[in-house]
Amino acid sequence: MRHGAYDPTVRGVIFDLDGVLVDSEPNYFAAERRLLADHGVDFTVEMKRPYIGMSTREVIVDLVRRFGLPEPVDVLIERKNAHYLELASRATTVYPQTSRLLTLLHERGYPVALASGSSPEVIEVVLNAAGLRKLFNVVVSADAVPRGKPAPDLFLAAANQLGVPPEGCVVLEDSAPGVRAALAAGMRCVAVPYLPDDPLDPVYRSADLLIPYGMSGFRAEEVFDWLTTRGGQGDRPHDDRPQA
Repeated sequence: MRHGAYDPTVRGVIFDLDGVLVDSEPNYFAAERRLLADHGVDFTVEMKRPYIGMSTREVIVDLVRRFGLPEPVDVLIERKNAHYLELASRATTVYPQTSRLLTLLHERGYPVALASGSSPEVIEVVLNAAGLRKLFNVVVSADAVPRGKPAPDLFLAAANQLGVPPEGCVVLEDSAPGVRAALAAGMRCVAVPYLPDDPLDPVYRSADLLIPYGMSGFRAEEVFDWLTTRGGQGDRPHDDRPQA
């Protein structure tokens, strides 16, 4: 946990979408497998892991480089998004505890933003399908900023649209690039690793609040209490391994 000259008042909360509010990675993986299969590439789970937390454009740009794909990046993004939306429309898993936290913050009048590496079309479809769109004051896609995570651009844009200074914001993130982006933006961070493997990427230990066992250890009321009464001043909810 970091300690610094932070304003203890939480004035805005910024949520990532994929891996924080919805478990979209299985659908993204399936979409990428379909896309790459058309080019004779067998895309595996292990090959997918380094891309978790990156924006759609950055993933596709690297896949084009890695596998020498002949089609333009924008065409591949469009095809991947089409595959993803088809899969997501059938089934998208919403994490109940983080959606509960979002509801608690909304009910208390906290300004809340969504900042996602997904495209605007995908964000809107997923949020509406999950029934969460109305809870956000601001929604920002990585398509709207020059650089995706781990650069701070996305979170800074969200804070700017909320009208909240970076030091007054707390970010909820599941990926190491996302945690790096939050810290680079000068914001506090609640880290909920999507892949809580041992050992964790060291950057997770730099978060102000770490839920080391990922979503299985996330409790909405405890995190809400931390945000609204302690706000990163040193105390944290318990992060013991959850009981089976």
